[in-house]
Amino acid sequence: MKSTLFILFSWCVTGLFGQSMQTTTVPLERGEYWWGGVVAYGARMPYLEPVKEFDLALQNRNNQVVPLFLSSKGRYIWSDQPFRFTVNDSVLELKSAEGQIAVRQAGSTLREAYLAASRNHFPPSGVLPPELFFTVPQYNTWIELMYNQNQKDILEYADAVLANGFPVGVLMIDDNWQKYYGNFEFKPDKFPDPKGMVKALHDKGFKVMLWICPFVSADSPEYRELSAKGYFLKRKGSNTPAIVHWWNGQSACFDFTNPEAVRYYVSTLKKMQAEYGIDGFKLDAGDNSFYNPAYVDSYQQGATSVEHTMAWMKIGLEFPFNEYRAGWRMGGEALVQRLGDKHYTYPALQSLIPEMIAAGLFGYAYTCPDMIGGGQIASFVDLDVKDFDQDLIVRSAQVHALMPMMQFSVAPWRVLDQERLTMVRKAAALHQQFGNYIVECAKVAAETGEPIVRHMAYTFPGEGFETCKDQFMLGERYMVAPVVTKENSRSIKLPKGRWKDDQGKLYKGGQTISLEIPLERLVYFEKVR
Repeated sequence: MKSTLFILFSWCVTGLFGQSMQTTTVPLERGEYWWGGVVAYGARMPYLEPVKEFDLALQNRNNQVVPLFLSSKGRYIWSDQPFRFTVNDSVLELKSAEGQIAVRQAGSTLREAYLAASRNHFPPSGVLPPELFFTVPQYNTWIELMYNQNQKDILEYADAVLANGFPVGVLMIDDNWQKYYGNFEFKPDKFPDPKGMVKALHDKGFKVMLWICPFVSADSPEYRELSAKGYFLKRKGSNTPAIVHWWNGQSACFDFTNPEAVRYYVSTLKKMQAEYGIDGFKLDAGDNSFYNPAYVDSYQQGATSVEHTMAWMKIGLEFPFNEYRAGWRMGGEALVQRLGDKHYTYPALQSLIPEMIAAGLFGYAYTCPDMIGGGQIASFVDLDVKDFDQDLIVRSAQVHALMPMMQFSVAPWRVLDQERLTMVRKAAALHQQFGNYIVECAKVAAETGEPIVRHMAYTFPGEGFETCKDQFMLGERYMVAPVVTKENSRSIKLPKGRWKDDQGKLYKGGQTISLEIPLERLVYFEKVR
């Protein structure tokens, strides 16, 4: 259906730093639901409650942001540049320094709105990440080793994967393997033979990725060399490097709007790949708040904060094995995304499904739902294993099992008893069993832009699923209904048609059922044609 363009009434206000901001109001139609803007707000979508002003230029809540809103009634909003938005009193309000923001009518459903936006603004590239991301679990050394990344423990972690009967996949060596930020040599006291370590991991069947960031430690040889070449962000109104405060301290930051800085960085990484056999990189940071143009100057005159985020993302296109947490636009590209670090709690577990749905609706089909049990290190520091809620790890693994990707970090064999470890192993095996189907869904995403994880209302419009946050479709064929609370029971709303559950039982759709679901069971349904 051809898109229809609407410009809703707007007026000018003065924004931060004297910018002239134009405000556009979008009254929400009766029975209309909206998704958009912030992946980390997925659990609040569709927006039913008021949302305070959110600035896509300077906030991201530790995850991807997009200049996109989608309506269950086929409308969508897109702006090439960031804007601020609020939701209040059945009105979506947008403020932009770029003038009026258009609202387009692309059909009558969420799916039609999404596909029109994808086609017009972030078309699929036709390329997907390596299939290994989708077919077997990934393993990240962060929770087990934190800032003590070292060769001995990494190899032991890999051996434990094998010894405990888990499938071999991508292994990510996290932060603090290198001498310091901006240096790409392994710490010799922690990694006596990094080349031998990578070879040993390859021999065990793993692909190896390394954590990297765009920061460079001050008062280092690299800092002095790169500063002289002009490869850093500059302090506003100055020719000296800006020192950016981030979660690991204060550092200079690459300015990837400078093509020479990009060439240096990419060539350095590729040289490291050739020397050590590294398969790819986890590209952390890139958050828009680090690039506030009120405080920094760029090689590209007038570059916005999110243009820096996008420049960081484009580096990943050089490396098929990649992973990002922060993002701006770039939907449809062969870039692996991950949800922001989650706490080890049931509310965090409950956020995974709606945030994964949001990521898919924003064009990020190839997304991983954080780490199993959560990647927020504060949840695990000084945690006594005897106080550990083991059931939460099991339910977290089950949510991951039928997602595009699943990633372990905390070692389940360390924190679980044998009964629950068997359940988590079963979830990993289920993901592997569904691997070929998930790859098929990823190929569809690469060609058509369709999300892999889909909102129920996306696939079944008009059946009352708009506010459903604990069920999802995996492609066209499977509906997944995990348990995401402490109770081993839940109600499940079945779409019209006929459905077969994970135990082979047939159901007539169009009804809501209540099930007792033991801890070892993940409930999912196959659509019967």
